[in-house]
Amino acid sequence: MAPGGLGWPATDTRPEFSTGLGWPSERSAPQEGLSYPQGKGESEMTVPESPAGHEPAVSRETSGVLGARTAGDVVATGPQFGDDATPLAREAEHTVRARFDARSRPSLPRPDHTRVMVVANQKGGVGKTTSAVNIAAALAQLGQRVLVVDLDPQGNASTALGVEHRRGVPSTYDAVVDGTPLVDVTTPCPEVENLWVVPATIDLAGAEIELVSVVARESRLQKAIAAHPQVGPAQDAGAERFDFVLVDCPPSLGLLTLNALVAGAEMLIPIQAEYYALEGLGMLLETVDMVKAHLNPQLVVSTILVTMYDARTRLASGVAEEVREHFGDQVLKTTIPRSVRVSEAPSYGQTVMTYDPGSPGALCYLEAAREIASKGAPAR
Repeated sequence: MAPGGLGWPATDTRPEFSTGLGWPSERSAPQEGLSYPQGKGESEMTVPESPAGHEPAVSRETSGVLGARTAGDVVATGPQFGDDATPLAREAEHTVRARFDARSRPSLPRPDHTRVMVVANQKGGVGKTTSAVNIAAALAQLGQRVLVVDLDPQGNASTALGVEHRRGVPSTYDAVVDGTPLVDVTTPCPEVENLWVVPATIDLAGAEIELVSVVARESRLQKAIAAHPQVGPAQDAGAERFDFVLVDCPPSLGLLTLNALVAGAEMLIPIQAEYYALEGLGMLLETVDMVKAHLNPQLVVSTILVTMYDARTRLASGVAEEVREHFGDQVLKTTIPRSVRVSEAPSYGQTVMTYDPGSPGALCYLEAAREIASKGAPAR
């Protein structure tokens, strides 16, 4: 640009911009003392002098950041929230502590025999699969050895537990239809120790049709679980036994759900805190009574869990109160609140117990699992 252009005088007296091409850089400008208008205090930063002709060893942007803490420091020294801590910093420290605490929770006493629990509700969208996988993960974190049997052709429980369940993978279809030993189709959960999964594939969708002509079709799953070497009383299965077997059922009262009801000794029913859930519960209990009368007299509805609870509404509290009036101690004291974190976790192939262990949903599922394990198996 010729002198005098853009309003500049004919003589070349343009100011020296720090970013202009050919002009002195910002680093070459004198920066003595690095004083700031804020005055002394936390906002004042100093840079140690460096030998002539050398850049400072630490940049100005990071030289004042003192006391940076690692995750190990957080756990070792505990929370150190100051008056100047931001909400994001508080949440990050809380999450770190929650993740480490999840690994060091004290173990609960193990039952003296394997407890086979069926998680079922023919009404969809009540948190059945969500409750099954999160309670299973919570029990495993509490020192229990847990097996999850995914009996839903959609395979949502397999997704949440991070195991592969594409077509062709050994699954519950092989165990129920082909008679493959359950131990051969079991895979460990990659995110949670002491947790194993029998995945479900889309092949399971045709199992009900294929089982129609099979003898004793309603007891196929019961035989598969009973034949597992790690299922049974402590004196037979030993220390490597499963403490809990949770069967996640499809949202229907078909032959697959019937197999689960025959296989289980206990039943866990998740109920959404809405009126429609009460209507569906009555139909489910009629089916349970029929199964007890003809196929599995040992089946007991031991646990009812209220899910998607919104304490801000009278409807939720009314439904929970009515359920407790009818079922008493069968209803867990812990309710599961509506939580975005619980819904987000499966998209990352995790349960909320590992995705965000400090969230309200994770803490409630942990307490629900503690209740289930503490009250023991129902008397027969």
